[in-house]
Amino acid sequence: MIMDEHGKTEGEFHTMGFNPYFHNADLVEAKMQDSTEAAAIAEDVVKVYFYGAGSSSEPLCAVIREGLQRVFVNAKVHVGHDLDGAAYSTYSGEPAITCIIGTGSNSCFFDGHVTSEEVPALAYILGDEASGSWFGKRLLALHLYHKLDPMVEADFNATFNFSKDDIVNRVYKEPNANVFLASFMTFLGRHREVPQVISLLEEGFQSFVDVHVKCYKNYREVPIHFVGSVAFHFQDVLCHVCEREGIRVGKIIKRPVDGLADYHVKYILND
Repeated sequence: MIMDEHGKTEGEFHTMGFNPYFHNADLVEAKMQDSTEAAAIAEDVVKVYFYGAGSSSEPLCAVIREGLQRVFVNAKVHVGHDLDGAAYSTYSGEPAITCIIGTGSNSCFFDGHVTSEEVPALAYILGDEASGSWFGKRLLALHLYHKLDPMVEADFNATFNFSKDDIVNRVYKEPNANVFLASFMTFLGRHREVPQVISLLEEGFQSFVDVHVKCYKNYREVPIHFVGSVAFHFQDVLCHVCEREGIRVGKIIKRPVDGLADYHVKYILND
């Protein structure tokens, strides 16, 4: 999102997501330069705020910062973790737990000043409960083990026509396996009324709550906000699981950028 010095929105443009575990400064620079909108304003930008997955330590943040600095040569570049961005985007003046459930998943507590975590994010191989990659793994396993609902199985074969080797290669040999796995959420959404899919969704959200929400001692005392496409599009099941656990659901938003912009105007840009 592009904003002037008074915090007024002047437009926005989109790029791929950048994660320092998978992308280096050269790729960040190249992708930003490929954006005609970014190139058109690059020399006039004086501040850049970036929040992304993987930007959890100074060495990792430095990778993204370097790539952005090469493009926005006159700007002061701030790089932060996606949890910070999620917490800021949902902040409504009271302490809260903010959760990300999209391609990956994670959570944090934000007291209005500092974000903190109780358990780490373990990414798509070891963790990412209820994320798109988590559900994608389980869908593919059910398919390969011949345990999918027959109607869902028939549609899967008609839609994708993947062989076992195709799937194994995409998951184990090609880059961005997490994105490939998460891409099946649209397909799952098409069959969200099938009992097996409902059970799968409930299992995933319950796992997320057990690991990433109940770890906070005050989880029943503060609102729980959710950010991300999976939380947004399957919020009926998510809210059902939360209600069952006595959790007070706060905001559920698909993309954090609007709330982030408001937070920066109110708390950061004028400091």
